[in-house]
Amino acid sequence: QVQLVESGGDMVQAGGSLRLSCAASGIRVDFNRMGWYRQAPGKQRELVALITNGGNTNYADSVKGRFTISRDNVKNTVFLQMNSVKPDDTAVYYCNARYRLTDCWGQGTQVTVSS
Repeated sequence: QVQLVESGGDMVQAGGSLRLSCAASGIRVDFNRMGWYRQAPGKQRELVALITNGGNTNYADSVKGRFTISRDNVKNTVFLQMNSVKPDDTAVYYCNARYRLTDCWGQGTQVTVSS
C-alpha cells in the first residue's frame, strides 16, 4: 500500500523560504516519478515540479528559478525547497507518485504567503 505524507506547510511572508517534505512508504522514491502539485482556492490542481527515477527535474514556469525538487533515497523522502515565495504561491501542496500507471496522492499541506 502506497502512502505519502506531506509536512512543512506554514504561513510565511513574501520573499521568505519554506521546505516541504513528502515521506513515502510502499514505494521507492528513486524507482518512481515523484512530483509536487498545488491547488489554490477556486482553481484547478496544477503541476509544480517533477523528478523522474533517473533524477531529471521539470518545473512549472511560474516557479522556475525559485523552487527546487530533490529526494533523499535513504530517507525515502522527496523535498520541495521554496525560495522567494510570493502570495500567488498560496495553496495546498500535494505530493504525487506515479506508481504502476496510477497516481497516488498525499493528504496535502497548506502553504500561505502573506504580502
